[in-house]
Amino acid sequence: MGQQSAEARIKKKNSLFSVATLTTEFQNSSGSNVCTITVRRELHEMYWAGHGTLSWGPSLLQSRTSIPGGVRGRPLEMVKYSSHPSHRLFSLLLHGKWYGALFLMALLLNVDEDGSNYQELLLEMTGQKTVPNVFINKTHVGGCDKTMKAHKDGVLQQLLCGENEVYDYDLIVIGGGSGGLACSKEAALLGKKVMVLDYVVPTPKGNTWGLGGTCVNVGCIPKKLMHQTALLGTSIQDARKFGWELPEETVKHNWETMKTAVNNHIGSLNWGYRKALRDKNVNYINSYAEFIESHKIKATNKRGKETFHTAAKFILATGERPRYLSIPGDKEYCITSDDLFSLPHCPGKTLVIGASYVALECGGFLAGLGLDVTVMVRSILLRGFDQEMANRAGKHMEEHGVKFLRKYVPVKVEELEAGTPGRLKVTAKSTEGDETIEGEYNTVLIAVGRDACTGKIGLDQAGVKVNPKNGKIPVNDEEQTNVPHIYAIGDILEGKWELTPVAIQAGKLLARRLYAGASLKCDYVNVPTTVFTPLEYGACGLSEEKAMELYGQDNLEVYHSLFWPLEFTVPNRDNNKCYSKIICNKLDNDRVIGFHYLGPNAGEVTQGYGVAMKCGLTKEQLDNTVGIHPTCAEVRLIPDQSGFGVTLKIKVENHTTG
Repeated sequence: MGQQSAEARIKKKNSLFSVATLTTEFQNSSGSNVCTITVRRELHEMYWAGHGTLSWGPSLLQSRTSIPGGVRGRPLEMVKYSSHPSHRLFSLLLHGKWYGALFLMALLLNVDEDGSNYQELLLEMTGQKTVPNVFINKTHVGGCDKTMKAHKDGVLQQLLCGENEVYDYDLIVIGGGSGGLACSKEAALLGKKVMVLDYVVPTPKGNTWGLGGTCVNVGCIPKKLMHQTALLGTSIQDARKFGWELPEETVKHNWETMKTAVNNHIGSLNWGYRKALRDKNVNYINSYAEFIESHKIKATNKRGKETFHTAAKFILATGERPRYLSIPGDKEYCITSDDLFSLPHCPGKTLVIGASYVALECGGFLAGLGLDVTVMVRSILLRGFDQEMANRAGKHMEEHGVKFLRKYVPVKVEELEAGTPGRLKVTAKSTEGDETIEGEYNTVLIAVGRDACTGKIGLDQAGVKVNPKNGKIPVNDEEQTNVPHIYAIGDILEGKWELTPVAIQAGKLLARRLYAGASLKCDYVNVPTTVFTPLEYGACGLSEEKAMELYGQDNLEVYHSLFWPLEFTVPNRDNNKCYSKIICNKLDNDRVIGFHYLGPNAGEVTQGYGVAMKCGLTKEQLDNTVGIHPTCAEVRLIPDQSGFGVTLKIKVENHTTG
């Protein structure tokens, strides 16, 4: 920032704090003013005597409407003073480099009569009570270490240089799914000017949907409702055993009625999301966003009209779309989960290609509706999940009528007859040899995985780095990309959970860190999840395979049990099919590092274990917890006496939750 000129002018002026202040004008070697610092007199004298340093930031709290008039009527445009030895280095950092004209006001927290009140307000906003606590252009940077890191990374320079930039918006969110909506609404609540852009590229079948992203329109919501439809079919069959007198003829299901009801509910959610954005003054545009500069995007609507918008910060929340097979006939004749839930006709005899959770969930509920379903699997089921649990879930599906074609991959799909549904011929090849097989189906559903929607939004123009293998975006622990003002959340993140609640949590916390000075980050460890197969699979923490890789088999103990839910006993079905296990780290007081459950209401059961594992659940604590009877969650777990990896080899006591 240049040394203080010998001709530096020191003037008295009235302070906003009603005490005398001193103003020092710093000049560079050519005599031009480069910085003006206005501080309280005692602070100024102590600083130049070398007894302390200044931390700074304009308009720290003045936008907080919950604190009208500040503390005792004093405006909350201030920074803090520290006499801590390490903060001298911080001062030298700031004053050793020219960053642009700065207007500073300082408050001596340990002298001022309201110092403790200010500290409490700062703690509430930032989670930090210590000083220095740096804000730049109302953006919280942090303490000494974080500010020096920001200087090293070039972030500090960008924040300061952006002081005079004028953008259309404080924040533009690209993607109107669960994470993007959560983040945009939170930022708007914090007083920011926010835009959300969302555009659904039509599927090869021409299907599109409304605001809300995959989960609401073609994912969690319709999937769970159709899964529930299938469970109701099973309950109808059970009802006879419980005394309900039903017609002898087979109860039929009407696809069109279900589809209409499900899509009506989705439509109400779409409308609710748009209303919520409007109520919070978030500008929603149904257009496709593409970067043309790092702070500027082009938005193209469905009619081809282009508009241009700028923002200080961007959040990428574009999500994923189903992957196709790149074989003849896949896009022409096959559908994906993007089409299934709004399919106007019953799919009929269906081939599901893939072994992902989407494949097994869709194949499961279609079979539950009484359809002829085959699942073609290249290798293993539910890659990334505990394989014992995956195989148990698959075996249950097979025992209930779902056929599996294992070790085959499709090579061609041909149309034999057009219609609703029509007839398709699928040719597949063995992964273990040259054998080929053919089969005829009414519908072919592709569910082999999903691809991140990052390839055509101009990230190269913005300078954002992307993993070229999968299109995922690497971020730091604050969801920040390699471009400091561009962040990413949700399914497009490299190495993070592809789950709606995770995206929502990450989005809210990110907005609070950016605009409320908060410090809490999204915790991606021990995230509970459920696969809604006919016999539901809930999990939290590590699989057996991953636990062995991280800790070694000798340091683990597995406790497990088969059980028979009480509600299954009267209809006398699915005995010895439900199963639960926990994986414990013997080196850490038998801490539970993996929970796995296969049975009814898996999501409801697993949620509670997720909370407990966040709190450091141990086997002893689990044993000392009194269960609710009769429930599936109370299942008693016995140890695998042979150690890790042999849970399938020992005889396990059969527990009935009755």
